Amino acid sequence: MNSKGTVQLQRQRVGEGDAEKHEPDENNVCSLTLGPGSMLDGSTVASRFLHVELELNVHLRRLSFNEPVHYIYNPLEYAWEPHRCFVETYCRGGQSILFLGMNPGPFGMAQTGVPFGEVNYVRDWLKITGEVGHPPSEHPKRLIKGLDCIQSEVSGARFWGFFRKLCGEPAVFFRHFFVHNLCPLMFMGTTGKNLTPPELVIGEREALLALCDMALCQAVAALGVTMVIGVGRVAEQRARRALSAAGMEVRVEGIMHPSPRNPLANKGWEAVAKAKLEELGVLSLLTM
Repeated sequence: MNSKGTVQLQRQRVGEGDAEKHEPDENNVCSLTLGPGSMLDGSTVASRFLHVELELNVHLRRLSFNEPVHYIYNPLEYAWEPHRCFVETYCRGGQSILFLGMNPGPFGMAQTGVPFGEVNYVRDWLKITGEVGHPPSEHPKRLIKGLDCIQSEVSGARFWGFFRKLCGEPAVFFRHFFVHNLCPLMFMGTTGKNLTPPELVIGEREALLALCDMALCQAVAALGVTMVIGVGRVAEQRARRALSAAGMEVRVEGIMHPSPRNPLANKGWEAVAKAKLEELGVLSLLTM
């Protein structure tokens, strides 16, 4: 935080990590090669989706935030390698439904670059790899360990654990579904407490979410999905508002957020989520 009490997201080059650089593995589909024929040449759904995220990053770097924000992490900068690996591996086109979260958690996407990215599921079930660097400024209680993080995130474990039980293999889930977060930034106060976008100063929140809403519309267009399922009320409401304002005919629904902050989720989130997906008529797509 500078002398005026504001925090600005500092620029970090995509792919920048530790001081020791690692050469891309030519046998790894998640290589960082950027030349013609790479997954960033605009020829695939994954490429177009990643371009939307990179453009959003450019706009987000121009924002500043005041109290209560003291730290800002953007895993789409320092954890770009595993994030890109996730998108290139599982964003294949033809997926009709998008699960939409709000923003990263400290032991989920903030560590792995994957939405709801609890480390064990990202590494062992989704088989995501990649070097993870560090944000420009880290809170001592929220250090980034990447895929070596030993702290489990409850929301991510519940989310991916539920779909592993239903689908068995990731390929079954990603045949019809993809997962994305509305906002890629994680905010923290002086103590390291996670701050969600609704907790930000109203003007700063609206400037942030206006950019994220625009990027969501672009991402939905790139993916070609026909339904967005907000994970939590805020994500659902923002998606409905953004897509309606853009005149996009996309069905928007919602399921309960698996956060341990939610007393109802702690009483049995999987049963509630399963019943809701059955009600929406999409549960059968997870077991085919």
